[in-house]
Amino acid sequence: MALQCGIVGLPNVGKSTLFKALTNAPAEAANYPFCTIDPNVGVVQVPDERLRQISDLIKPKSLIPTAMEFVDIAGLVAGASKGEGLGNQFLGNIRQTDAILHVVRCFEDDNVVHVDGSVDPVRDMDVINTELLLSDMESINKRITKVEKIAKSGDKKAKVDFEFSSRIAKALDAGLPARSVKPETEDEEKLLKELHLLTTKAILYVCNVSEDDLASGNDFVNKVSERAKEEGNESIMICGTLEAEIAQLDAAEQLEYLESLGINESGLNRLIKAAYKLLGLSTYFTAGEKEVRAWTIKKGMKAPQAAGVIHTDFEKGFIRAETYHCEDLFTLKSEASIKEAGKYRSEGKEYLVKDGDVLLFRFNV
Repeated sequence: MALQCGIVGLPNVGKSTLFKALTNAPAEAANYPFCTIDPNVGVVQVPDERLRQISDLIKPKSLIPTAMEFVDIAGLVAGASKGEGLGNQFLGNIRQTDAILHVVRCFEDDNVVHVDGSVDPVRDMDVINTELLLSDMESINKRITKVEKIAKSGDKKAKVDFEFSSRIAKALDAGLPARSVKPETEDEEKLLKELHLLTTKAILYVCNVSEDDLASGNDFVNKVSERAKEEGNESIMICGTLEAEIAQLDAAEQLEYLESLGINESGLNRLIKAAYKLLGLSTYFTAGEKEVRAWTIKKGMKAPQAAGVIHTDFEKGFIRAETYHCEDLFTLKSEASIKEAGKYRSEGKEYLVKDGDVLLFRFNV
């Protein structure tokens, strides 16, 4: 399931440093705007302690974690919706992603220039969000112009399109994101997906702070948090330069380094988990002697669709899912004990897969 989080922000806020730490993929980081011209895509393993816990009890030959994709998109500037700073190209790259990680500079450093000459994270947030909104206004107005005449001719589909697009345009004109307009019918819900509007995407604000401020934050972080809550979004705090250093260490060295800093978990792990949640994703497991593997699904998926993530034949020929929850395994220590306790179940096509389920699919093609 190749769902993507796009990493966006103004130039020189630490986006590419963060991306390199996340993925260890090549992404040039330098002290000048537009050092990243083409979007870089990196596949990142999703940390999940349950995978190791399951493997300790099942004893498989291999472990396979689930993964997600991050896209490093070059820095936006004011006027991007009008083409400033290669804006149209970059906005197009954002449009292809499923959610947005908006990196906000929350550190002072005279050696790292700011495109606007001073550090003001709320102003920076407004610049990016305004450009996304202006781009959507242009897109939706073009849509309205295209369908208006057809709608007036009596075409029912065009009428739905025109009326719903007009509601979105009204919200955008009022400075509200497109996600504030809730579809009232299945047709409107389908149309909203087809529009690919930038302001429908969920946003996680990533406060990039100095190492000195990592423990307690600062006024910049507080302001970002307040604004995010007003918008109904979340925020998280990391130190990009520190995470880049940690990413260069092996697992044992990372653990030792984090302990020396009094930190239980790296900022990157917290960020990956937050991004996973932002995308509305869930994890189920398959477990056997050959391998224990984590699989990604959208929350609310039924068993046949979850089976289809492994292979389309599993969904087409779905018969049933045999399942238990990983917490039952952690408590009872074996599948045999789970069965004895009556926790091992057989579920049909209407079963909603839960995060942490261990599943065995029965199918016939």
